[in-house]
Amino acid sequence: MSPPNDTAAIRRPALVCLPTYNEKDNLGPIVEAILAATPEVDVLVIDDNSPDGTGRLADEIAAREPRVKVLHRAGKQGLGKAYLAGFEWALASGYDFILEMDADFSHDPKRLPAMLEAARDADLVLGSRNIPGGGTVNWSLARKLISRGGSLYARTILGIPVRDLTGGFKCFRRAVLESIDLPTVECSGYAFQIELTYRAIRKGFRVKEIPIVFVDRRVGQSKMSRRIVFEALRKVWSIRASGFH
Repeated sequence: MSPPNDTAAIRRPALVCLPTYNEKDNLGPIVEAILAATPEVDVLVIDDNSPDGTGRLADEIAAREPRVKVLHRAGKQGLGKAYLAGFEWALASGYDFILEMDADFSHDPKRLPAMLEAARDADLVLGSRNIPGGGTVNWSLARKLISRGGSLYARTILGIPVRDLTGGFKCFRRAVLESIDLPTVECSGYAFQIELTYRAIRKGFRVKEIPIVFVDRRVGQSKMSRRIVFEALRKVWSIRASGFH
C-alpha cells in the first residue's frame, strides 16, 4: 500500500497507528495529547468509515497539523485488519518505529516516551498491565480475572514468558513488522495481539515489557466483551499449531 503524498525513501522516526470507529468525541483530545507527549512522533488515524463522522474530523485535523495522517477504509473489518493496514502504510512511508494504541485514552499518551526509550534495546516493547507498576483502573474483579487468566492461559499454551499477551499498547521496530508476512496474519481482536507477539518471539526478536496503567475508556462504549476474549483464547491453539518459524 503506497503512502499518499509521501516519498517512501525518506526515513522518519516514529508513527502511532490509531484505529478509530465512532471515536469522534475522543479523537481531537487523544491526537493533541499524543503530539504533545512526543514531538518526534507522527499519528496515523485509521478510520473504518465511522458513521459518527470521525473520519471527517480526522481530515480536518490533518489539514491543519502536518504530523497527522489519515487512512480511510471502506468499512469496519476488525481491529486487526485496521492495524495491518496501518503497519503496511507505516513501512511504505519509511518509519523506523511503529506504535499502536487505543484512541479512547485507555492507553496514556504520556507513556509513549517510555515506550520509545525502551525500544533502544528491544525490538518489540509491550505496555504491560501485569508486571510491577502496571495495573488497571475502573475494572471489575471479573474483568481483571478474565484478563489476567487469559494471559496466563495463552503464555502457558505458547510457552513464552510475556506477562501481558492481550494488551494493545506496543512499539515495533520496523524490522519486526518487515519480518512478519503481514498478509498471512490470521487473527483479529485480542488474538491478533497474541499472534504478533508470538511471531516476533519465534523469530528471535527481543521483547521487553514496561508497566502501564490501563484506564477504562473515558467517552463512548467499550468494544471489549467476554465473547471476544474467549474467542481469542480459542485461537491460541491455532497460533501454536502454526509454529511461525
